[in-house]
Amino acid sequence: MVFTASAGQGLIKTGQSIAVVPLMLSGTLKVSRENEDGQELLLYYVRAGEGCAMTFSCGMMSQPSQVKGTAEEDLSMLCVPVPVMEEWMQKYPSWKKFVMGTIVSEYMTIIKSVDDVTFKKMDERLLNFIKGKAKLSGSSLINLSHQQIADELGTNRVVISRLLKKLENEKRLLLFRNQIKLLKDL
Repeated sequence: MVFTASAGQGLIKTGQSIAVVPLMLSGTLKVSRENEDGQELLLYYVRAGEGCAMTFSCGMMSQPSQVKGTAEEDLSMLCVPVPVMEEWMQKYPSWKKFVMGTIVSEYMTIIKSVDDVTFKKMDERLLNFIKGKAKLSGSSLINLSHQQIADELGTNRVVISRLLKKLENEKRLLLFRNQIKLLKDL
C-alpha cells in the first residue's frame, strides 16, 4: 500500500505499535525522540530509497515505537506489513542486507549525534545542522525559525539567535524572518 503525507504531518507516535514498515518513495521523514515536556531531539532522517531502522527493529520485535516520525516535507512511502517483512527476511538475502544495513547506518547517525552533543561546541553543531539542512533540501535557503533550530539542537532560541547573528556578521549567511540563506563561504 502506498501512503502519502503532507509536510508537518505526524506519522508515528512514541508508544504506537508497528504494523507496517515504511519504505520511502519520495520526500523525507524526520525521526526524533520527545521528552515529557514536549522537547524534541532529532535522531535521523529517512529519505527516498531508505527505510526506518526503528520501525524495522520495533516491528520485528513486536515492540511499541520508541520514536516519533513526522513528515519533514511532502512524502510518499510504501507500507510493508510486518509479517511480509519478516517473511522477506528469511526468503531474500538482499532484503535482509538492506534492513540490517539500514539499522547499522541509522545507529551510526545516532552515535554521531551523541558525539556532537558531547564533544562539540554549539557553534560547530549549528554549522553542521544548517549545512545538513541545505544538503537535505538541495537549497541554500533554509526555511526554519530560530526556535525550530533550537528545538532540534536541544538548546534555547537566544543561543541560536546569537550564533546565527555572529555568522551573519562574518558574512557566512543572511538572516530573514524564518529563513536563513547560506552564502558560498559557509
